[in-house]
Amino acid sequence: MADAGDPNLSLTPLAVVVTTPAYSGLGPALTYVHERPLEPGTLVRVPLGQREVLGLVWEAPGLSLEGLEPGQARAVLQVFDAIPPLDAAWRGLASFAARYYQRSLGEVALAALPPQLRDLQAEQLARKLKRLAKAAGSSTKGGHQPDAANSNAGAPAAESAADNSAPPELSPEQAVALQRFQADDRPALLFGTTGSGKTEVYLRAVQELLEQDPQAQALVMVPEINLTPQLEARFRERFARWGVVALHSGLTPAQRLDHWLLAHQGRARILLGTRMAIFASLPQLRLIVVDEEHDPSYKSQEGARYSARDLAIYRAKRESEGRSPGHCRVLLGSATPSLESWRAAEIGRYLKLEMPQRIGGGALPRLRLVNMNHQPKQCVLAPALLESIAERAARGEQSMILLNRRGYAPVLACHACGWKSDCPHCSAHAVFHKIDRTLRCHHCGHSARVPYACPDCGNLDIAPVGRGTEQLEEQIAGLLADARRADGGPIRVLRLDADSTRAKGSLEQQLAGMHEGEFDVLVGTQMIAKGHDFRRITLVASVNADGGLFASDYRAPERLFALLLQAAGRAGRDASFVASQGTAVELWVQTWYPEHPLFAALAQHDYPAFAAQQLQEREEALMPPYSFQALVRAEARTQEAAQALLNLAAQAGEALPGREHLTLYPAVPMAIQRVANIERAQMLIESDSRPALQAFLAAWQEQLQLARSRPEAKGVLRWAIDVDPQAI
Repeated sequence: MADAGDPNLSLTPLAVVVTTPAYSGLGPALTYVHERPLEPGTLVRVPLGQREVLGLVWEAPGLSLEGLEPGQARAVLQVFDAIPPLDAAWRGLASFAARYYQRSLGEVALAALPPQLRDLQAEQLARKLKRLAKAAGSSTKGGHQPDAANSNAGAPAAESAADNSAPPELSPEQAVALQRFQADDRPALLFGTTGSGKTEVYLRAVQELLEQDPQAQALVMVPEINLTPQLEARFRERFARWGVVALHSGLTPAQRLDHWLLAHQGRARILLGTRMAIFASLPQLRLIVVDEEHDPSYKSQEGARYSARDLAIYRAKRESEGRSPGHCRVLLGSATPSLESWRAAEIGRYLKLEMPQRIGGGALPRLRLVNMNHQPKQCVLAPALLESIAERAARGEQSMILLNRRGYAPVLACHACGWKSDCPHCSAHAVFHKIDRTLRCHHCGHSARVPYACPDCGNLDIAPVGRGTEQLEEQIAGLLADARRADGGPIRVLRLDADSTRAKGSLEQQLAGMHEGEFDVLVGTQMIAKGHDFRRITLVASVNADGGLFASDYRAPERLFALLLQAAGRAGRDASFVASQGTAVELWVQTWYPEHPLFAALAQHDYPAFAAQQLQEREEALMPPYSFQALVRAEARTQEAAQALLNLAAQAGEALPGREHLTLYPAVPMAIQRVANIERAQMLIESDSRPALQAFLAAWQEQLQLARSRPEAKGVLRWAIDVDPQAI
């Protein structure tokens, strides 16, 4: 090993990025030395304090050891020569994300790598690469490319046959959309109604790319893990001859590393994943597809709070620079696009592709509003809705009931003294879960047994208040106990939420049962409302939609409309089945406010009208996308300290660049003020200029760190900046 303190050795200085906070003052990279020059993007292990950490060699033109004492620059410990360096486009993406989202370069670049890389030595990694190469070689002896999406083994699996099925014929709308996409270099927004065949357009776009360019790679992103296996199955069925890997948090660390390596080496030509996949290394990336681009799950809520959808646009631009041919394209798809993307398409920055018709000519669900002011007291489901569900089950049809609240009830309460099942560590209620008789906090994870009597007054009559999916499942089963399904048996109810799908493989098993007709009624949270292709559902009902009509978050109506329209899209997807049943496809919404204008647009499935109305309101109020926002959150032992940090930093920031273009609102407690005994506060910053906001935030970080040392801010644990926040 080279000794950096030996003046007789000629050592090369290297800029190495390691994980250090943005406010540390250490700069984007640290200086190390090595016996030989290393390419930017090379993975290394370096000493940092008393630890050995993973690092990335970075560009540093003109870097020298001049001014450093002998031995001051420490030596690189190991070089991961077996892995090709991360290319300039990937490094540019990491640099941009760090700057824009106000994090250090190391926090973004190193967090984007598979976690297991941090624990491996260079020799261990070299052995793993040999095993992967051997497995890939054995799977391609018949001339096929390696297929690395076998999540059970975490390594390539051999394919014994060519593609399993011929692609279906495109509808006229699909063909036009695909043709226009191929002819225009702008980012494209595929605005297609639910059931219009957007996924087939994605598949064809990928197919045409990979057939034309034998080296090209494609990235396909979905918002949630539960959609990945379904989409992966379709890609594997269609593209058995190409390597397909998945990247999401549901994989083991070993699987994530294997799949990342196969993509990085170009052996996997199709990568499917959730938001983390935007940072995957794909050296020949030529196409990025973002399915359900409106979904808030694309925005990270921890660490570097990045938007994978927005980074997809930037990454495609970066990947295209200096490459001809080889332009990287972006295809955003949704039946309910985000208002930001919709406006970009309206003003011509994005290419708008429209597919308003369902495949097979199927009808969109008809809206039936249930005025809860006219229903029996304590009504769970309106009698007419209950009757319609029973009639459909008797004909072999299925129904879906949406309630975006898991657990049995949001809270247990004593009506004698007013006690409620509050979480001892959070300013939130502990949710009652009847199945295991527990009170669980969905914020900090605290769990306790349900008390036998009221802890305050001893009253034995403590009761659930409100309704969650567990209770709704139980109530529907009871209300339909006398009804019968098509085969004469009792109606079967299935619940799908984060609790019922906790066990590995349970989601896939339950979805398979639904597809095969084992269940008649599906009850669940928003995870059932998007992406799934249920063929027998002819009725969708939302039983508690009013919360989004008057919420304090200005994005709430947009999210409610998207959720209801996406949920409605699960009904009537098989036009031939609907025709054979002679049934009406319906969306039922139980509401106390049937006159609300949101429902008028929903009844017509008129997203453009809804978007126009929302954008007009946003423009008048100067809200995004007509302004730019950042949210600064502080966590402390006391609420006073958290707010003091933000207010002190705001005062210190008065003279910073860009301040005249900004509005800094006073610090306030967050909606859920305390989580896990940590108090939380936030400050909203608005600007009419994105560059001004960025310049201010970059300079303001030092003021935030200085404010943390003030006596008033004693007890502050951490703070974070959220650029373009999706929830306020």
